[in-house]
Amino acid sequence: MKQVICMKWGTVYGPEYVNIMWAMCRRNITGDFTLICFTEDTTGVRPEVKCLPLPSLGCEIPKDVPGKWPKIALWGADLCGLTGTALFIDLDSVIVSNIDDYFTYGDPSDVFVARNWVRIFGKHGQTSVFRFPIGKNPYMLEDLQANSAEISRKYRFEQNYVTAHVRGGIKFWPELWTKHFSKHCMGIWPLRYLRPPVMPRGVKIVTFPGHPKPPDGALGQWSEEKPHLSRLDHLKWVFSQRKTDRRWRRHISRYLLPSPWVAEHWRE
Repeated sequence: MKQVICMKWGTVYGPEYVNIMWAMCRRNITGDFTLICFTEDTTGVRPEVKCLPLPSLGCEIPKDVPGKWPKIALWGADLCGLTGTALFIDLDSVIVSNIDDYFTYGDPSDVFVARNWVRIFGKHGQTSVFRFPIGKNPYMLEDLQANSAEISRKYRFEQNYVTAHVRGGIKFWPELWTKHFSKHCMGIWPLRYLRPPVMPRGVKIVTFPGHPKPPDGALGQWSEEKPHLSRLDHLKWVFSQRKTDRRWRRHISRYLLPSPWVAEHWRE
C-alpha cells in the first residue's frame, strides 16, 4: 500500500487543501493508496482521507524561530502505529503527473528530499516532498526534544535540521521531478509581465512555498489580499506604495499572469 502523509494545523489551510490533495493523488497514483492527514480539525475533510491526531512534538520551539517544526514529530519511534515507508507532501503542492516513482526510487531505508532551490550551493534539502522509513530515525525527534531551543535557533528551518541531522545523509530526488513554482515556473521578474508561468518539462510535483499559493497561481495573483491586476495597474499600484512602504520595490517582481495548468491540476 502506497502511503502519502500530509499535515494540517492551525488555520492557514482549510479542508479543501486536504480534499484536493486526495483527488490529485487519486489521479496520479496507480492502484491503491492511503492519504493520511495529521490534523487537530477534521471538519470538512472527505471520508476517503485517514485522519489521525497531530503527533506531539514534545517540546517548545521559541516563538522567534521560523519554519515548520511540527513536521519533526513525524520522525518519532511510534507514528500512530504506522509502519513501512511514507511519502510526505506539503498541502501547498500541486501534483501534475504520475508519482508512482516516488514510492519505489532508491533504497526504502534512505531519506529522500528535494534539493533546496534557495541554497543552490551545497547539499541542502527541501522537505516539501520527502520520503522516509517510519520509526527508523527516532533520534531526529529525541535530539530536538533534548535541546529544542538551541537546535531550532541553530538551524532555524526544520529542513535545515533534517539535512544536517539524518544519519548517513539525505538523498535527492531526480532534478526534474520536483520544482518550485516561483523559481522554476514564473521565471525572472521581467518575464512575469510577458508570459504566464510555465510547467517545467518532466515535472511531477510543483511546490508553492511562501506565496503565491496554488489557488493564487491559478488566478494570477500573489495572494488573496492582492487580486490579479492588469500589468499597467499593477505597476501603478507598486509606485503608489512609495510613501507607505520602504520596501515598495519588492512588489515589482510580485506579478504573475493566470496559470491554466495550475487550475487544471489543482482541483478535486
